[in-house]
Amino acid sequence: MSQRKFLVIADDSAEFMAALKFACRRARSTGGHVALLRVIEPAVFEHWSGVREEIERQAREEAEAALQKMAEFVIAETGMAPEFIIEHADNTRAALRKVISEDPAIKILVLAAAVEGRGPGPLVASIAKEGVKWGSRKVPVTLVPGDLTDDEIADLA
Repeated sequence: MSQRKFLVIADDSAEFMAALKFACRRARSTGGHVALLRVIEPAVFEHWSGVREEIERQAREEAEAALQKMAEFVIAETGMAPEFIIEHADNTRAALRKVISEDPAIKILVLAAAVEGRGPGPLVASIAKEGVKWGSRKVPVTLVPGDLTDDEIADLA
């Protein structure tokens, strides 16, 4: 089995499914597999540590539930369960830097561009400005139009 991982940021954006579908197709056609990254940003509520811990616990539970839901789709598309990665980080770019630096099996980051003239999205804009170096590694980024149809994805991937 290939160690090639297609990393997808599992967020709540409208374009996420396009990235996920594309990554699943590529993983299936190349013998790789999908890794889903869910980023938990720090709780803003800092007054009492007990409250902050409860907020963080709930955020982790929500992240796990969201990933579990996505896993059903990935299994249906690829025949393999995805790898779940949950990172606590100040932002998505910081989480990506850590995850990609630590896992040499991640070969491609799959992102979807925002749709409906909202610009490319903050992460895509950041990559355009700062490049694709993630800590000590450079990883190719596949940018998928967020409004591709299933047929277009099947044709491309």
